Amino acid sequence: MKRIFLLASAALTLSLSAQKKPGIHWYHSAPKKKSMGISLDKAYESDFIKKPATDIVVAVIDGGTDVNHEDLKDVLWTNPKEIPGNGLDDDQNGYIDDVHGWNFIGGADGKMVSADNLEKARVLKRMMVKFEAPEAKFDAESAEYKSYLKIKSEVYKAQESAKAMLTQMEMIMDVLNKIREATGKENPTADDLGGLTSEDPMMEGLAKRLAKGMEKDGITFSEMYKELEDQYNYFDTKANIQMNPDYDSRKIVGDNYENSSERYYGNNNVVGPDAGHGSHVAGIIAATRGNNIGLDGVADHVKIMVVRVVPDGDERDKDVANGIRYAVDNGARIVNMSFGKGFSWDKNIVDSAVAYAESKGVLLVHAAGNNNSNNDLIPNYPNDTLWNGTHTASNWIEIGASQPKCKMLATSFSNYGKNNVDLFAPGQDIYSTIPGNNYAYFNGTSMAAPVVSGVAALVLSRYPNLTAVQLKEILMASGTQVKGKVVLPGSKKKIKFSELSQSGRLVNAYEALKLADQKSAN
Repeated sequence: MKRIFLLASAALTLSLSAQKKPGIHWYHSAPKKKSMGISLDKAYESDFIKKPATDIVVAVIDGGTDVNHEDLKDVLWTNPKEIPGNGLDDDQNGYIDDVHGWNFIGGADGKMVSADNLEKARVLKRMMVKFEAPEAKFDAESAEYKSYLKIKSEVYKAQESAKAMLTQMEMIMDVLNKIREATGKENPTADDLGGLTSEDPMMEGLAKRLAKGMEKDGITFSEMYKELEDQYNYFDTKANIQMNPDYDSRKIVGDNYENSSERYYGNNNVVGPDAGHGSHVAGIIAATRGNNIGLDGVADHVKIMVVRVVPDGDERDKDVANGIRYAVDNGARIVNMSFGKGFSWDKNIVDSAVAYAESKGVLLVHAAGNNNSNNDLIPNYPNDTLWNGTHTASNWIEIGASQPKCKMLATSFSNYGKNNVDLFAPGQDIYSTIPGNNYAYFNGTSMAAPVVSGVAALVLSRYPNLTAVQLKEILMASGTQVKGKVVLPGSKKKIKFSELSQSGRLVNAYEALKLADQKSAN
């Protein structure tokens, strides 16, 4: 169970919060007031599911996927024209040994990008070249220069804040290591900590607080240590990489980053250094159904293509564009994109890839974001608005996240938008696969998007002649309508659920199959 640790810097206190999770397949049920599911169970009990099925390739463009996971290994896409491990590009597609997909954030020497900047920091670096060069000439009253000053302030404030938290975490980790040394145990018990005496009052006080927390929440010292170590690594990455304009990951990739049209770089390691997020997404879509282990994915006749473009930081537009094109060219009918950011480096190159997918009839499913903000007012990239608003991609569907209870429904974190979010799907307390044959509950629009990708694949597997546009229309028109008001994400205000997205609906698998059958008959 995932626990959240809250740190108070002055007192170095630590509190634990644990919340009971719903059943692992809670959202598979029919929508009810306390459990707003997607009628997936009903879909699998229907006659629609008995139709001859076609395997649908779904590309998961993410941070990597555990291809050896017990619940995923049987649902992986395998390139039929590639001979594994021979070091040759057998299918002549430009990617050597791309057996299960491709990694666009790795180097030809096998090295991989783990963390990277946030796009805001990269944009700042580019603006610094323009405004801080010795020969720079500009209007200090211009909107562009004022935007530069604003971004610079935000980036460096965030970096300093992360450095401050990193210093605090270093102190806490130092105390925890001293506790281990004093008790002579890697995993001391609550009794060990409660009875610890020391000349260091900070260590003794923290040990006693930890002991109380361990007893209250049934958590071990090692589990707490791991959580705090993860927080230390988080602030270390944020301070020294994500908010550091001078960090350059492309030295690892080895491409010409100035050339956005460059396509053939990277390596075939689609797992990467941290496949947690991508594995979770893949499992929601297609974890092997009926094998009595882990969970049942939403769709049954699916092959997962793994495309790695997302680091611990913001994905780069060049990589996103290439990821989409790779997926389309290698047979994906649906592309899941559980990522997003507030800035765009080269939107045109992504727009071109989206338009390419549109021309090939591939559905792009994208997570709306987790900032409880209105996407109609604050852009979330990438999106379906192409070339400065001159075209809207018809194959793009933007997904917000819902929670079990109807009276809340939209999660507190989900982005929304009457015009720029299309549909909602369950995205809170979602159980799925993570590396090492493990499983966990995650929250996010990142989890809601693959629920929709799974439903889309389920429908398409039975009605493979549907176009991407028809499939999107079916998903939006067949969703569960929710009457009345819900809580607006990030506030206490009540608002009609229909105002949070274009469809005003929650995805419904049974109704989607039913509508697809009707359209097919016509």
